Amino acid sequence: MSNQAPDLDAMRRALHGEQKASYVNRMFSRIAARYDLMNRLMTMGRDQAWRRQAVAMADIPPNALVLDLATGTGDLGLAVLEQRPSARVIGADFALPMMLVGQQKLARRNEKRLQFVAADALQMPFPDNTFDTVLSAFLMRNVEDVTRGFAEQYRVLKPGGRVVCLEITMPQTPGFRQAFEWYFGRLVPIIGGLVAGAPDAYTYLPESVRRFPPPEALANILRSIGFEKVHYKRLMLGTIAIHVGQKPSE
Repeated sequence: MSNQAPDLDAMRRALHGEQKASYVNRMFSRIAARYDLMNRLMTMGRDQAWRRQAVAMADIPPNALVLDLATGTGDLGLAVLEQRPSARVIGADFALPMMLVGQQKLARRNEKRLQFVAADALQMPFPDNTFDTVLSAFLMRNVEDVTRGFAEQYRVLKPGGRVVCLEITMPQTPGFRQAFEWYFGRLVPIIGGLVAGAPDAYTYLPESVRRFPPPEALANILRSIGFEKVHYKRLMLGTIAIHVGQKPSE
């Protein structure tokens, strides 16, 4: 465990191009054991409520096959099963240590309706038109190409199915934006160093938020791919956005 100060230049280089995937994979693999705890601490316990809101907005049909993309330790997939017990969930991620933590969580609950699969969000091993619903939480900031990422989700989604994206976004309210940047830019990396031994991972977080498209731009990306009925909801004074899009029915 190390609290060494992060190399910001290296981190910013890693936020662009092909370096990003390997950087993100290593980062999440290192923090897997403390990931859930850090989520609870830095969101003051609200992240689970945001996941439940995302699932509610997905309007998942009965007996659906659902993809929880970048599942991490499986929290979003478990939220699906709480609201839609008849569903089956595939949790996909490329950070294997995260899913190992998730497997332990499933074993404690004797939960067999959620299965983990190793997969890259930009090149998934699933056939076209496989899933009734595709959801992700805190994924899209971490992919090399947002448009390509949503296009891949479009590919594996059945006609008429919904995609739902839960993400952190920069608030626009003057004053609060500065407070948000101070909290995520200064305080969260300190907490990440103390709790997870990884200040660099939690310095990457605000850097990735600053570079991520704002909600309306993200909605336009979804529309450009072919999603219909695109809309979004902002939560927590504009710091969280949940986007929904529907693949056209045949």
